[in-house]
Amino acid sequence: MKRMFFVSIMVALASQISIGLMSSDFRVSAGIIFYVIFLFYYEDLKPIPTGILSGIIVNLFRAIMYYFTVGSFNSAILSFQIEILFYTFYGIIYYLLTKRYDNKNLNSLFFILFISDFGANVIELFIRSIISSTSFPWEIISTLTLVAIVRSGIVWLILNLLKHYEMLLRKEEHENRYKRLLWLTSQLKTEMYWMEKNMDNIEKVMANSYKLFEMINRDEDRESWGDRAVNIARDIHEIKKENSLAIRGIKEITQKDLKDQKMSFKDIINILYETMRKEINRLGKDIQLEVSIDENFYTLKHYYLMSIFRNLIMNSIDAILATKENGKISVIHKAHTEEHIFIVSDNGVGIDEEGLKRIFSPGFSTKINYDTGEINRGLGLAIVQHIVEDQLEGRVDVESTKGKGTTIYISIPRTSLEVDKI
Repeated sequence: MKRMFFVSIMVALASQISIGLMSSDFRVSAGIIFYVIFLFYYEDLKPIPTGILSGIIVNLFRAIMYYFTVGSFNSAILSFQIEILFYTFYGIIYYLLTKRYDNKNLNSLFFILFISDFGANVIELFIRSIISSTSFPWEIISTLTLVAIVRSGIVWLILNLLKHYEMLLRKEEHENRYKRLLWLTSQLKTEMYWMEKNMDNIEKVMANSYKLFEMINRDEDRESWGDRAVNIARDIHEIKKENSLAIRGIKEITQKDLKDQKMSFKDIINILYETMRKEINRLGKDIQLEVSIDENFYTLKHYYLMSIFRNLIMNSIDAILATKENGKISVIHKAHTEEHIFIVSDNGVGIDEEGLKRIFSPGFSTKINYDTGEINRGLGLAIVQHIVEDQLEGRVDVESTKGKGTTIYISIPRTSLEVDKI
């Protein structure tokens, strides 16, 4: 509601730039240009209520300006009130056309704006002619057509310029992120080297431990048991130290280099959608992935959100068998007053009651490949719960029916996620 009032006031201020086309009080103004631009960028704005409110505030501003100029209201008030109809019908026509045509396509938008502008002006003039008991001024139709073309063209030009400017900014941002990603990858590879090196050391420790076990089992060379045990303990301590250094290095990278600029939730979902679609295609599964966003917002916690949704969607993909037809995964976002609700559901194999009790335990998994014997690590939901509850102060709930599917509900406070766009 605050945004609607802000937009209406801006439209009213812009409407003070106007031109009278007839001897009557009929005027065309720049207010409608601002009205449309705000509607385009603020997707949550409703055209009809915003149009009505804009018309009322425009009427109020005009009346105040008239009073300070002339010193009285006289009969001008009725004329100004009629102008409310222009913004109201503009909003109605705009709403009806955008339901049928894509208003995000700027060429389609030009057509929508032209019809809305011309239609609203004709309706206003028709009502004025009825009230004043005069004939409809057909001679002004060509002028109204020109006005509609000019105003719609100005909006089209402004939106195109803004679109290209945003594309340049986004391209620069993507290039900077790519450079940071390359640098980050090189640093992570250094840490991976130490972890891979430790794999060899772990194999040696396992071999020495098993050898000591056999010696104890056969009760041979008792004198060397103590030294061998101490050597194994020392090697394990070295492995632990190397791993601690690697983990600390990775943590420093993620806490420092992964600090990035804020990102919109819509961009996060778009990236995830494209990535998960490729994964579904790679696996050759018949799965439809659907995404619904209630309200866009900006956040600094985009890595957390990506991790959450990637784990949940991957779990859902795994839960839908390759032999199943018409598999479906949906990601639904609902914006409430105090929190954001995220719902991820699938029509996969589901989880029984016993499994639901252990679903957040690290290592628990319902997904086993009986052909290869490979088992899923079972860390997906444990990671999700840790991020949501410990890092984002939210909560996770699960509903599932064996053989029908699973639904995950995540609630996160707005204060834990949102930052201002600017």
